[in-house]
Amino acid sequence: MVSDPDWNLWRAFLAVMEEGSLSGAARTLAISQPTVGRHIEALEAALGGESLFTRSPGGLRPTRAAQALAPHAKAMAAAAATLARTAAGEADEMSGVVRLTASEIVGAEVLPPILADFREAWPRIEIELALTSRQEDLLRRDADIAVRMATPTQAALLARRVGAVPLIFHGHQRYLQAHGEPRTLADLAGHSLIGYDRLRPFESITRTLSIPVTRELFALRTDNELAQLALLRAGAGLCPCQRPIAERDPALVPILQDVFVLELEMWVVMHEDLKTDRRLRRLFDHLVTGLKGYIG
Repeated sequence: MVSDPDWNLWRAFLAVMEEGSLSGAARTLAISQPTVGRHIEALEAALGGESLFTRSPGGLRPTRAAQALAPHAKAMAAAAATLARTAAGEADEMSGVVRLTASEIVGAEVLPPILADFREAWPRIEIELALTSRQEDLLRRDADIAVRMATPTQAALLARRVGAVPLIFHGHQRYLQAHGEPRTLADLAGHSLIGYDRLRPFESITRTLSIPVTRELFALRTDNELAQLALLRAGAGLCPCQRPIAERDPALVPILQDVFVLELEMWVVMHEDLKTDRRLRRLFDHLVTGLKGYIG
């Protein structure tokens, strides 16, 4: 009958898997080589006598049984590390790491001053900022907190609606002076438009435009939002832009406001199981306040 091995036995197992020898594992674990050997023997006995390693000229070679067990042991190690971080956070709840995800445009153009203020108030809380056009899965803990530009659809999430950001077509003064200003959506066909390459934009954008939206519509194609904004600022063409971002540059002129204004909802989201974590909740609430100020 297989018993439940002590975690120290699994630690020795993972160290031998990594180092390929008892001596290497002993150095990693800061224990003696005979102790590592006893741990491996005890683990094999607890698992019903299955051999985990065989000797070879290059050291200890894992058996098929060991290779099958290794992924599960690594998962246990990751869980143990998470448990240790959580326990440390309980001892000092205003320190530790929070992983925050947002779109490229929000992460680069909107969040920096908000996060700078937060770090001034809570300097011992470290922030990992993951910028991606893909929505990270908070239920799988890909991130702790997310800023999203669409209504969350997953259950088991704590979501706070910040407000709605106006998305309006803009053009640089230099471009409009050279090419004229479109007066209708149909006029856009005669202009250099900046838009997506492979990733489809929000369905609400294509629906609101009321004209066929394919990648061929755009003369300048990129799925990177920051590149789109840089092209707009350079006077390369026309594209929608969040009004609070465009208002920072007097040379960016809003156009077609009477026929196209899209309100993009902004949400701050986290897993509901994390709402009692004071560090996460502190950043969550700070983001809500800061983003409300951004929207105005």
